[in-house]
Amino acid sequence: MGLGSDMYRQQILDHYKNPRNYGELEDPDFTHVGENPSCGDTIRMDVQLDDDEETVEAVRFTGDGCAISMASASMLSERLHGMPVDELDALDTDDVTEMLGVDISPMRVKCAVLGRQVAQDGAKIHRGELDPDEDRTVTEE
Repeated sequence: MGLGSDMYRQQILDHYKNPRNYGELEDPDFTHVGENPSCGDTIRMDVQLDDDEETVEAVRFTGDGCAISMASASMLSERLHGMPVDELDALDTDDVTEMLGVDISPMRVKCAVLGRQVAQDGAKIHRGELDPDEDRTVTEE
């Protein structure tokens, strides 16, 4: 393990202990909840879009889970601010793991990507692309 890896581990711990954008928005355009049943992580994302509904204006999250899922949601909440919705839709697993900066074991990838999947599914429900009765995203086991 190199010095860079230790720096990213410290960044993950900092986001876990001091999450950014933690809380709820008063009047979000959409709210969505997801869970990772394999380890019990749960994340709720509130997203406010700008007036043209093409750009993320504000993001807040709440939840309970491991350091990876909470740190990833915190980092993602910072990254999403000002992001066009089509870029949110295009985020993939590699984008999330690169954001974290450390190698994630296959069992922990579901923890890392939970926040991203919740935000993407919430946006799809908001646009009418997913059934609104799908009130919870569940990572695949």
